[in-house]
Amino acid sequence: MYKVACLNILIILLFIGCNNDEPVTPDNGIPIVSADSSFPVMVDQDIIYADGLSHGGVNNTTTEMPQTLDVYYPDNDLTNRPVFMFIHGGGFQGGTKTKPEIIDMANYFAARGWVFASIDYRTTSDLGGTDFTGIAPQAWIDFTIQNATTPGDARTSMAMYTAQRDTKAALRWIVANSNTYNANTDFITVGGASAGAITTIALGISNQEDFKDEIPVTDDPTLATTNPDETYTVRSLVGFWGGNVKLELFESVYGIDRYDANDPELFIAHGTLDPTVLFSEATELDSIYNSLGIYHELVPLVNEGHGAWNATVDGKGLYEMTFDFLVDRQNLRVE
Repeated sequence: MYKVACLNILIILLFIGCNNDEPVTPDNGIPIVSADSSFPVMVDQDIIYADGLSHGGVNNTTTEMPQTLDVYYPDNDLTNRPVFMFIHGGGFQGGTKTKPEIIDMANYFAARGWVFASIDYRTTSDLGGTDFTGIAPQAWIDFTIQNATTPGDARTSMAMYTAQRDTKAALRWIVANSNTYNANTDFITVGGASAGAITTIALGISNQEDFKDEIPVTDDPTLATTNPDETYTVRSLVGFWGGNVKLELFESVYGIDRYDANDPELFIAHGTLDPTVLFSEATELDSIYNSLGIYHELVPLVNEGHGAWNATVDGKGLYEMTFDFLVDRQNLRVE
């Protein structure tokens, strides 16, 4: 009896020792996140995820321009972390991955267990020329030339394409480097604000070859740097004061409607008094998702305008509402 008891104690001690020494991975494959800010946050900054062509000044000479992202991740032993990639706004004219509200959001989610990537991408400030060969596909260029009323409008149209190309490349980089951050690519969320939300919607809805395969490598050799063979599955989309305009442009150029019943679920927060991206953009997305029978949530930010980062609904801010949506719809385990 004494030997059996000692053996049982030894087994228990060995089990406890293994739990202390080895990373924790849930048996069912569902990531564990924390309800509170539980983990110190590590940050890897200015990682180059791909190159893209940029016009040098106002002439048509192109140069290769590195595109970068920042990765925020929890300092813990979990090996099964959900992923959240976020795309900043700026009207496709500018903006930055280090906007204070995005840094706050990154820390909010990383401290609760996510791998959170905030990305930069090319904007009109990188497109100073008038010959957009290699910058955008010829069909996109032709449509823009026919319909743009000013050179500024033309550059914005080009930047809408390059932003989409770059953000898809960023997501492929995250997939290619998921082991570095113990990221579970079965639980990918993509989110954004304003132009970033417009780009988020287009990323989640468009096919994987869209905004990638329309330009030959002979025109844009930097495509080889974008992990073109990687694939991804986006489980959830999060859009703050965005809309459907880029997919409408895509449909105008190519005559293709990419929406279908297999699209990712969507959380939308939008100011009802937004003068920049009208609230009707949100209700249009709501109608599209209703017609396809895809689960989504539209949260009107009543009497709020554009960029309502501090808005609350029933005492909850944007980060908390987003957290609740992702935990509920992705069935994440909360501790």
